[in-house]
Amino acid sequence: MRKQRVLVLVHTSLVPPATLDGHTQKEIDEWRTEYDVVAELKAAGHEVQILGVLDSLTELRAALLDNRPDVVFNLLEEFNGIVTYDQHVVAFLELMRQPYTGCNPRGLLLARDKVLCKQVLAYHRLPTPQFAVFRRGQQFRLPRRLKFPLFVKSATEDASLGIAQASVVDDAARLRERVEFMHEQIGSDALVEEYIEGRELYVGVLGNERLTRLPVWQMKFGSMPDSLPAIATRKVKWDRRYQQKYGISTEAAHDLEPPVLAALDRLSRRIYRSLGLSGYARMDFRVNAKGEVYVLEANANPNVAQGEDFAQSALASGVGYDELLERIMALGLSYQAEWRAYYG
Repeated sequence: MRKQRVLVLVHTSLVPPATLDGHTQKEIDEWRTEYDVVAELKAAGHEVQILGVLDSLTELRAALLDNRPDVVFNLLEEFNGIVTYDQHVVAFLELMRQPYTGCNPRGLLLARDKVLCKQVLAYHRLPTPQFAVFRRGQQFRLPRRLKFPLFVKSATEDASLGIAQASVVDDAARLRERVEFMHEQIGSDALVEEYIEGRELYVGVLGNERLTRLPVWQMKFGSMPDSLPAIATRKVKWDRRYQQKYGISTEAAHDLEPPVLAALDRLSRRIYRSLGLSGYARMDFRVNAKGEVYVLEANANPNVAQGEDFAQSALASGVGYDELLERIMALGLSYQAEWRAYYG
């Protein structure tokens, strides 16, 4: 790829410094992704500008008009603190006829809204746990079709916000308590689904029209007590001390039976197309002891830090971090947004 003018879009609080020197590991963890992407793009010789966005698009519009970037590398995961609003920023980029990396607005809408996502998956007969939505302000009623144990999570938040060991419940009283926690403490509707005990697998996909599936990755829960449900809580995902204490890690899933691997490949592609995703995404699955595969959710624009699952999965397929970012940009530059039909 020729050298590009790249505008890297990040949250205002995550604008990375020029160097890691003098920063604690805790500080680095906050903006690790942003630092890795910017550093790699600069090392590859691209002309890189960084823009922090909080609650206004004025500066973004000015940067697009003044600097005319070839592509926007989109690392935003929210707008003004609202996770589901990142789609509107991407829609603004399309209105400005600006190529960008990652998922299109419609795909973001469907993937970010976990309830809508589940409904689309169910419509396409994709295997997903039985679920129900408990909306704020509505009377608590337990649907008869749901069977305990149940798993309670936010209908909109990501990064495992609000997910803890208490998220898996065995009776109606604990379910009510966790739903109320989601309503009052997290401030979102509660998505409740049947808990699938088994292996947690992640499948990365790259592409717009033609799709590339990356090697299957697995969450290893280490020496966590058997009395605790093996779920990706906020501590499991982000707390380094907790990970070290129990030996929690992610790694390539080498021992999958051929029928399971074939199902993961087929389902990943169907999910990607059913939700209208583009750029890159990661699908989360559970596989039970019988080898039955269940779709948990689809993550558009997953974390692309160099040491995270997506990049490590790409590396396992022979795609280094520099090539991965180049591919992501190439997909953004080639994505056929609606404006291209009118303006070329």
